[in-house]
Parts: sequence; C-alpha cells; structure tokens
Amino acid sequence: MPTIRNILADIVRSVGRDLPQVREAVAAIGGKSGSAFARMSRDEREALVNAYHAGGGAAAATLGRVILGAYYRDDRVLLAIGHEARAPFPKGYAVEQGDWSLLDPVRHRAPFWRNDRTANEGER
Repeated sequence: MPTIRNILADIVRSVGRDLPQVREAVAAIGGKSGSAFARMSRDEREALVNAYHAGGGAAAATLGRVILGAYYRDDRVLLAIGHEARAPFPKGYAVEQGDWSLLDPVRHRAPFWRNDRTANEGER
C-alpha cells in the first residue's frame, strides 16, 4: 500500500512542464508555508480549495489534472472502481459499444473550419 510520501513523490514525478502552474496554484491555496492551510479544519480547507478552483483559471485546472492523474494511478482506486490494478496497456480494457448513430448530427454538419487544401494559391 502506497504511503503519502510515495503518492506525493509520484505527483512530483508527473508534473513535468506544468510545474510553474502547479506552484502558482499551491501558493494561492496554501500560501508560501502552507502551515495556515494545515491548521484549518477539513471543512475550511475544502471551502478554500473549492473557491480557488472556481476562479483559479489555468493554474487551478492544471493542479486538478495533476492530482486526478495521480489518484487514478493508485491501485486502491482502480480496485474500488472495478478495474484490475495494472496499466491499461498492453492488455487494454473492454469498452462497451454505444449507439454510433448519436454521432450522425456531427457527421452531417457543414464544416466550420478553414479548409487549407482547397485554398487558392493567392490566398495563402
């Protein structure tokens, strides 16, 4: 079973190019030291994080994505949602087939993007 130290180390390894935004989000939520955040009650911390997430922009979204990625890599979470505790590849997972006709409106919609394959040479 992973410890909190292992989980945090996994998050740090996965941050990569998003480190500046993660630092921005963590500083906005917990301040420089984080000690005030640690002294808050669970309800106070949850309210603070929810308020920040609602208006924190790209940094908040990045922090959320990093945390969710780590969450769904945890074996306990995979087992709790009915998946084997393993990587999705090479075995993959069976995906239930849906109703492909639901995509018909999209397939029949007129293109709304610029088609650079039919542009005249003079327009480029």
